Amino acid sequence: MASHQQTDNDIAEIRAAVRQLCDKFGEDYWLQMEREDGYPAEFVSELTSSGYLGVLIPEQFGGAGLGVLEASAVMEEICRSGAHAGVCHAQMYVMGSVLRHGSDEQKSRYLPKIASGELRLQSFGVTEPTTGTDTTSLKTTAKKVGDQYIINGQKVWISRIQHSDLMLLLARTTDKSEVAKKTDGLSTFIIDVKAAEGNGLTIRPIESMINHHSCELFFDDLAIPAENLLGQEGKGFKVILDGMNAERILIAAECVGDGRYFIDKASAYASDRVVFDRPIGANQGVQFPIARAYTQVEAAGLMVEKAAKMFDAGLPCGAEANMAKMLASEASWSAGDVCMQTHGGFAFAKEYHIERKFRETRLYQIAPVSTNLILSYVAEHVLDMPRSY
Repeated sequence: MASHQQTDNDIAEIRAAVRQLCDKFGEDYWLQMEREDGYPAEFVSELTSSGYLGVLIPEQFGGAGLGVLEASAVMEEICRSGAHAGVCHAQMYVMGSVLRHGSDEQKSRYLPKIASGELRLQSFGVTEPTTGTDTTSLKTTAKKVGDQYIINGQKVWISRIQHSDLMLLLARTTDKSEVAKKTDGLSTFIIDVKAAEGNGLTIRPIESMINHHSCELFFDDLAIPAENLLGQEGKGFKVILDGMNAERILIAAECVGDGRYFIDKASAYASDRVVFDRPIGANQGVQFPIARAYTQVEAAGLMVEKAAKMFDAGLPCGAEANMAKMLASEASWSAGDVCMQTHGGFAFAKEYHIERKFRETRLYQIAPVSTNLILSYVAEHVLDMPRSY
């Protein structure tokens, strides 16, 4: 029991410290970043130097050696403050693939520099324009030639690559027609982005609904050292999957943070805004939707906590990670809708910041995995129903 209490106290301290850090930047900072299509380098640097982006890196490599439960608290508080955790969240879950599958040499070379901020590992190259979430059908290839791999193909919606030193890339090393299982023959590589750009890698930014720094990538005979293979050749799908449960839990935590942000804003505004000689929050038609949204976000938060604890205990948590992601993304969007409605016309003014957060949180019902695929997963793997696709 003392251990459980200690963990709660530690997480409360982490939350308070992250809130304090975020307060130094404020919502106008994020509004300005969006206006400029800018990357919040100062925020990410401070988050790194304070140790919050290295919470999952073991102490021997310069990190805090904590779990996904603590990492989730960091991501949630960033979003609750009005900031956008999408600028940096990938470092946490991408780094996990290096930690679990990297050679001793790779871990020693990269992890201390990632923990210190000397290197940024912020990109995950999986999605392609023609295959989307049908990952095993991806067309990017990596052919072994001597002591190099030659990479050709295309990726899309690869975020933060222009602000990252390293990227993990998933490519086919054995044709799909030549493997027994469609998940075989895929391999994961560590790409030195700065060395690759202009030498076989072309990066093209995508204008999108939110300031997410997403790009399309083109590989044309990009040569990388064979030693940049992460894990075993042909077993890269497992390397990527191992990062996906952590990704879904952390993004679910961000959605809980978004949801709490919207509820904080809506309840405060409804209590202060006076129309017809009374606060609008005294009307049940205004307060009930806020209370319902709060209830939904709290329930999603419990699912995130359960999934994180299972992940940290080394238990299978695919179903829990998926369900947490779905429940939290839907709860945050619903809370955002309520917050918009509560503020009325002012919700559309950028100076209130709500419309920016509303757009940002909408992404998470689509990416990193769509709600429909989560429902398919639960039906097939939890309820033992026939595969639907």
